[in-house]
Amino acid sequence: MAFTAADVKKLREMTGVGMMDCKKALVESDGDMDKAVEYLREKGLAASQKKAGRIAAEGIACAGNFDGVGVAVEVNSETDFVAKNEKFIEFAKGVAATVAKENPADLEALLACKYNGTDLTVEQQQQEMVLVIGENIKVRRFARYESGMNVPYVHMGGRIGVIVNLDVSEGLESNETVQELAKDIAMQIAALNPSYLDKETVPAEVVEHEKSIMMVQINEDPKNASKPDAIKEKMIIGKINKYYTEVCLMQQPFVKDDKVSVEKHVAEVAKQVGGTIKVNAYTRFERGEGIEKKQDNFAEEIASMVAGK
Repeated sequence: MAFTAADVKKLREMTGVGMMDCKKALVESDGDMDKAVEYLREKGLAASQKKAGRIAAEGIACAGNFDGVGVAVEVNSETDFVAKNEKFIEFAKGVAATVAKENPADLEALLACKYNGTDLTVEQQQQEMVLVIGENIKVRRFARYESGMNVPYVHMGGRIGVIVNLDVSEGLESNETVQELAKDIAMQIAALNPSYLDKETVPAEVVEHEKSIMMVQINEDPKNASKPDAIKEKMIIGKINKYYTEVCLMQQPFVKDDKVSVEKHVAEVAKQVGGTIKVNAYTRFERGEGIEKKQDNFAEEIASMVAGK
């Protein structure tokens, strides 16, 4: 029985075993999926098969600077308890170090990289952690910034990890005032979670969508519905500018002085230190963000256990 790359991927997802081992199992079992699973179990490679299907929505978001390379990663576990395990934390830091060193193109490439300081791939090391810790563990995502000034910030022991990437005048990377500015910006990103860097980076279709919603709101308000279109357009401009202050980092009020925007504060600090400072980009990872957590019903679980007797 022939098999395809999709079959290899499916077997990998079912068992959590590495790609090459899955391919070998399918070769040995002539493409039969059930026999391939049995083969991997017999070889002791799929001991964590059931764990691989469980939802990993806890874990850690970590960020760091590795010889100038800024990295943020998210590694998930099933429980918050494991997320505090020293071995798990070290594994996540090792993944970040691997990202910095190897510069993988995507998650699949990262999993195939040699895990920092070992002969195992990241995927194999991840599998080792599953066996040692006893929970499903998954490297979920990463970001990497090679050039510029990269400042990491980790909030609440790994609940949120942030990397801020800046361009600064030569020599300002070690300036304490500039470092404090970068850390303040990172903390603002962690706290307020802006959707965009600045108003120029908001997609045109998003702006138009917001404007259409605002126009409906204006037309449904008895106080504004009968106003001339020109007045309504001015109202839209005002509302859009307010929208920018909510969703754009550079237009947000600066957390330590809400009388000025982040953009103006950066300009003030640049003037103070006698150089240029530009916020290029940032990455903010919050652990479990967007992962649908399983909601266990305790009463139903007990009932099913009783029924199964």
